[in-house]
Amino acid sequence: MNDKLQTTLRKLRLSGLAASLEVRLQEAAGNKLTHAEFLELILQDELAVRADRDFNRRLKAAMFREHKTLEDFDWSFNPSIKKKQVYDLATGRFIREARSVLWLGPPGTGKSHLVEAVGNMVVRAGFTVLYRSIFDLVRDFLHDEAIAGQDKVLARYLKPDLLIIDDMGMKQLPKRSGEYLFEIIMRRYEQRSTMMTSNRPLEDWGKLIGDVPAATAILDRFLHHAELITITGKSYRLRNKDAARMKEEETCTEKGK
Repeated sequence: MNDKLQTTLRKLRLSGLAASLEVRLQEAAGNKLTHAEFLELILQDELAVRADRDFNRRLKAAMFREHKTLEDFDWSFNPSIKKKQVYDLATGRFIREARSVLWLGPPGTGKSHLVEAVGNMVVRAGFTVLYRSIFDLVRDFLHDEAIAGQDKVLARYLKPDLLIIDDMGMKQLPKRSGEYLFEIIMRRYEQRSTMMTSNRPLEDWGKLIGDVPAATAILDRFLHHAELITITGKSYRLRNKDAARMKEEETCTEKGK
């Protein structure tokens, strides 16, 4: 490829086309492709590179805590989780319908893994996602409020197609947390999808937020178009400890005989 052509491709920002052009030229000559067939190939190369770049950009913007997938989840450990229901969420249909999702269950039962995995799948499907724990959310607002940037951080929470708020209920939240959360839920209501996880029953949210009226208003709007997923069972993270304890007990029993 000559320098002039390289320069032209750079100016047009056709990096995908530039990277594959030499190979495609040889392929066209060897297979006697028509001009239209050759053009289609190089344009598909450019589209593939752009799609990959766009996916990586959205994935980085999502700010997931870890890279979790549905394939990595141990479905056999907790039969209370409906696999079909989770995979249906992963299609993103609930986002197109502006519905929300609330996951309730004890700590360690897989809620965070599943919401991040679903988030990863919908990013692949072309949606924008923002993942934050409830503590991240409060810190973001407190920080930007201190520097008079509250409108900026609110816009950040309102923009994504799917907002994931994790870890609701881990501990009591600071003052004004209810105001921040209510503003987000109210502004996203019937406009964008929100997904939340909580290890505490809904009746405890007033105490967690420190504002019963705000908690009532939040739940009133959030649950109106929300899918409720309740997970029961033991902690997934403690499964190895339970197995080790059982093995130790069996060993002690054998020695006692």
